[in-house]
Amino acid sequence: MKSTMAWFKANAGRDVNPELASERESPSFNVETLTNVLDGSADETRLRRSVVLAVITDPAFSRENLYFKTRQERYEGAIRNSFHLRKKMTEYGWTTDGPEISYVYRSLSGELALNVHGVFLKSVMALGTDEQIAKWAVLANNYNIIGTYAQTELGHGTYLRGLETTATFDNKTQEFIINTPQITATKWWPGDMGKSCTHAVVLAQLIIKDKNYGMHPFIVQVRSLKDHSALPGITVGDIGPKMSFENVDNGFLMMRNIRIPKENMLSRYSEVLSDGTYVKRGSDKINYFTMIAVRVSILGNEVLASLMKACVIAVRYSAVRRQSELKPGDKESKIIDYQTQQQKLFPLLATCYAIHFMVKYVNKVYNDVSKMIKAENFDSLPELHALASSVKAYATEICANGVEVCRKACGGHGYSLFSGLPTLYTKVVAACTYEGENTVLHLQTARFLIKCFAGAQSGLQLPPITMYLSLPPTGHCPASNHLDFVNPDVYVEAYQHRAFRLIAAAAHKLQSLVQSGSEQYLAWNNTSVELVTASIAHTHYMTVKIFVDALNSVSTEPEIQKALKSLCDLYALHGIFTNAGDFLQDGYLSGKQLDMVTTAYLNLLPVIRKDAVLLVDAFDYTDAELLSAIGSYDGNVYHNLLECVQKNPDNKKVNPMFESHLKPYFQIAEAKL
Repeated sequence: MKSTMAWFKANAGRDVNPELASERESPSFNVETLTNVLDGSADETRLRRSVVLAVITDPAFSRENLYFKTRQERYEGAIRNSFHLRKKMTEYGWTTDGPEISYVYRSLSGELALNVHGVFLKSVMALGTDEQIAKWAVLANNYNIIGTYAQTELGHGTYLRGLETTATFDNKTQEFIINTPQITATKWWPGDMGKSCTHAVVLAQLIIKDKNYGMHPFIVQVRSLKDHSALPGITVGDIGPKMSFENVDNGFLMMRNIRIPKENMLSRYSEVLSDGTYVKRGSDKINYFTMIAVRVSILGNEVLASLMKACVIAVRYSAVRRQSELKPGDKESKIIDYQTQQQKLFPLLATCYAIHFMVKYVNKVYNDVSKMIKAENFDSLPELHALASSVKAYATEICANGVEVCRKACGGHGYSLFSGLPTLYTKVVAACTYEGENTVLHLQTARFLIKCFAGAQSGLQLPPITMYLSLPPTGHCPASNHLDFVNPDVYVEAYQHRAFRLIAAAAHKLQSLVQSGSEQYLAWNNTSVELVTASIAHTHYMTVKIFVDALNSVSTEPEIQKALKSLCDLYALHGIFTNAGDFLQDGYLSGKQLDMVTTAYLNLLPVIRKDAVLLVDAFDYTDAELLSAIGSYDGNVYHNLLECVQKNPDNKKVNPMFESHLKPYFQIAEAKL
């Protein structure tokens, strides 16, 4: 297998800029080995690179001139990519449930259509009976039908119990009648709905004999398989331009008395018998499982990938761009040498690694719980729901904000689409809302944490992610100098103390309000700010702890472990530095100790500086994946920007405004000059 440097050189457009080449001359660790650690193994790196190479060298998948394409061209290109991918998967022997799909998605930065068709299929596989899977999964896998997942409504999003679409059982005809009874019930935002899909998994309130049994999934056909026209009673279309995701046809759906057979209710865990009897199996939360699956999948493919790419672009650009004198009379310095630039970028670089290990942990828990659910054991589903909710909310917020910091750190060139950064930002910021609005998700996690805290007070056994709530916190941080703060035991305990205190404080306030006579719902609302803060603190603690645990997994690679240890220290200390009030509030840290934290934190910046370019190189993104003029491996920023400008089709056309508007004014000047 090629080394990381050889891999990049094979995909670079020209010789590497000496400014960037010098950053790679004296590595303190083997970049290839770190790439293998991130991938999971050398074999996985080989597999990923083989998939990436197959995609980026295939002319049919070319994303050249992407920034000049219209929304319709992006959509059509994504459709072509999706069907071309289907052929290539057969050719290469790639499977739909294998790792290759995520590597293809990485290679094309999501320039694929029919992504929610995959959610439709997951819903059928997770919530359908064996008979329903046999019927619908084959059709969906073969693209004989195109599905979507219709959950969000014009008037309701994250609050699923408030969905207004209804599915009323007609005992006489053995059918469900699907209705969007008012404008606010219109299904809104489903991808693949606008122009592509033929069927939808519709989330609706199940009504039997005037009794509401809550949200359930139903398969509804929305377009004809003959001419693709909307079926009678169906109003469906595209919702129009968006901030990003130009390649996706997000749509709307209104249904008026749409009758579907009883068999179209996905019934693995809940069923309506022919006499109208409702039968439930397992947990009520199973209907949320598809959403949990999507939350888990976007963490790596959409959210973390965006921040990783932004860091690659910003760090490489900062190592090339020179501006102002650092030393009077000397030549202009690389902006990466300014402490303020390091303080912007290096904590984000460390965050990439921290969230990477957290995402691996979430995926492991998800896979373990999925196996348990298949065995009809739902005990760990609440824990998975809380974990996926909190990490999704935490990671999307940090990554979206981080990409914007990277963009601004690149100055004016970061504002250009050619930098790749605006596209990354407008894409990742959407993840703060879809698949659960972040504040609501933190409140859902907080509900789980409050329940666990109460269980701990009663001596109950807690789930692994909250076991620390059974441990009494220590009173004060034992650190006596700044070097103590690069001891993981010290800062992990600080984060644990912070999380425990904030959860306990929220629980005590909630209990106090209720005991004072407040209604439970009012007490909850009046404690919601503290509850969100507690959820964030809990997730932050978990992320730090999991990063520390990951250091032990690379103990056989001391150079890699040392590099990761510096990143872990930086991530943890930056969190204390920027959230100082939480650690000072109850006296756990003193003002003097906070000064020590600041010293230790700032001392790490020059340590990371030595290897910053190598640490982003280890993410192993090719230029074709980054699509950035200022973040390419070769570092030829200015050449690349000029090339992009010269490809602009508008520069090769006569300005139509000249004849109609400009010429009459210019002619006056021409006569006088």
